[in-house]
Parts: sequence; C-alpha cells; structure tokens
Amino acid sequence: MHLLIIFSTLSAAYLYRYFWTPSTAPWGVRWHKTLFAFLFPPLLIFMTAIALLYMGPQGQMGGIQTGCLSYVISLGYLAIFAVLCIKLARQGWQSVKLARSYPLVNIGGKNIRLLTTKSLFAGQIGFWQPELVVSEGLLETLSEEHLATVFAHEQGHYHYRDTFWFFWLGWIRNCTAWLPQSHALWQELLVLRELRADAYAAAQVDRILLAESLLYVASTPFVESEICCAALGSSGVDRLEQRIEALLGQSASEEINTTFSYGLLLAFLPLITVVFHS
Repeated sequence: MHLLIIFSTLSAAYLYRYFWTPSTAPWGVRWHKTLFAFLFPPLLIFMTAIALLYMGPQGQMGGIQTGCLSYVISLGYLAIFAVLCIKLARQGWQSVKLARSYPLVNIGGKNIRLLTTKSLFAGQIGFWQPELVVSEGLLETLSEEHLATVFAHEQGHYHYRDTFWFFWLGWIRNCTAWLPQSHALWQELLVLRELRADAYAAAQVDRILLAESLLYVASTPFVESEICCAALGSSGVDRLEQRIEALLGQSASEEINTTFSYGLLLAFLPLITVVFHS
C-alpha cells in the first residue's frame, strides 16, 4: 500500500510538471502561478515521505500489510534532501565570506562592499541580511543618476529578502531537478524576481534611467554564483528585452500578490494517510 502511495505521488508530481506551460498573464500574476507550479510537486513528494516515515516500517493500511521498503525509500530521499541542503548552505557561506572580504566603503550614504574589477556588477549577497556588493567598473561607468537606479533595484531585492527565499527555492530545485521543466521554471522565477525588483525601483526612480542601467550591466556580463546572490543582471541577456519592455510599458505602482494559493494546501494531503495506518 505504501508503495502505491509513492507511485501515485510521483506520478501526480511528474504529470503536473510535464503539462505546465508558461503563463502569458501580466508578470504579477505569472509570479504567483509560476511559484505554485514550482513548489507544489516537491512539497507533495516531501509530505508523502514525511507521512511514510512517521507511519514506520511495519503495520497495516486499509487491511493490507505494509513493508519496510517504502520506509527505506522515504528515509533515503529525506537524507538526500538534508545532504543537498548542507552542501548548498556551505556554498552559500563561502559566497558570503568572500563578499565580506571586500573593503567596505560609503557611497551616497550607503555602505557597500567594493569589488575590484572592471566588470559591471551590482548585487545583494548574503542570507536574511545581505550586503550590497558593487564593482569599481560600475562606479566608474555609471553616472550618479544611473547609480541611484541600481541602488534602488538592489534595495528591492533586500526588501523582498530575495537572497534568503531563493536559497530555499534553489535547494528545492536541486532536490527535484529530475522533475520535468525544473530548469524552465527556475529561469522563469529568476526573471520574475528581477521584474519585481525593477518595479520596486521604478516606483522611486526614473524607469528610463533604470532601463539604461540595465543595458549597461547586461552588455558586460559578470559570472557570479546564484547562491545567496541577487544581482541586477542575473536574469540573463536572453530575458533583457522582457525586462526593458516591462519597465517602459507598465505602471511603476503595480503590485503583485505574493500570497500562496490555497491550492498549495493540497500538497499536505498525504499527511491524512497517517490516519488510516495502524
């Protein structure tokens, strides 16, 4: 019976991801739908593993004797989850340590970490309290007005705690990379994260100047780890046109609904199976 539950869960998660298609709705709606599609299948699998682990290797379910194979599978999968989390946390900590090794300077009343490179880079690096890292090349290339737009964009990442939340989303991505369209969903989340930060900045600074700053940064890509990092150009050059169009074509005051759909509670249904185990 437990093996049937595992098979049903994996089938549902796989098929849901397989038939997912990108939304053409406004980006605020896309964020909500994409996040649901990204989180629901992994949560369903995770909750099933938790339920089977709680029920243990022995007992009956629906009058059918259960074995230890499903228990071992669940325990092994959760162990892999834990190992991947530790590995990702270690990599993230290394990024944070590297960022903190950069000299701290004050520019325009803001404390930033100065990166010694001619590449154009600006990004928040850290966990819950990230630090702003800016390259010398960016400071030398952009005017004060353009720098203000960059700072406003990065403040958007800080406001939404993107480095913290995307650390956990990245962990989920690594744990369920075998699911269909995991890469496509991840890339969609990255660009929507940048669109959200763009909108936050556009409510405070000139959108055209922000678009120009984005073009400057995108023209000289800087390789940086995605772990615990939210950079101005991190969505990639291939999504640049989408971000520019959003900046020039929508109201800067647009807000998005970040409340999780009540449908996400369906991922916890496997926990109900515990009631039928004896």
